[in-house]
Amino acid sequence: MGDKKKEAKKCVICVDDEQIVLNSISKQLRRALGPDYVYEFAESPEEANEIIDEIEQNNDELVMVISDQIMPSIKGDEFLVSVHDRYPDTVKILLTGQAALESAVNAVNNADLFRYLTKPWNEEDFIMAVKRGLERYDLLKKLKEQLLG
Repeated sequence: MGDKKKEAKKCVICVDDEQIVLNSISKQLRRALGPDYVYEFAESPEEANEIIDEIEQNNDELVMVISDQIMPSIKGDEFLVSVHDRYPDTVKILLTGQAALESAVNAVNNADLFRYLTKPWNEEDFIMAVKRGLERYDLLKKLKEQLLG
């Protein structure tokens, strides 16, 4: 019927095994960024991977993943490395209640971690990190488009 190509939605996924943390992130992101992004929330990396598969099937963009470090099945840094393997341009932010240098180093070296924030985080710092990460994503996308034609 129509030749109009569907505009890809920009998706942000947040992963934490604590619903109260996801609720807090949801409120802060929606208040700061509004309706320009689709926000998805998962209580495990496995659930997040299912959402990522749906995003891919819909030809939408996975622009950011915000993950907790300490989760029952897989650690956040390991999850972010797996996301990076599939989506190297996606911005990754790691949250943790326990400052574990080893996991931060792993995420920085193997997942191109954009920011490492400790819980509880300062909302202003969190939103600043998210906005800077999204700006970086958009800039890299524009540069790639210019270079690749």
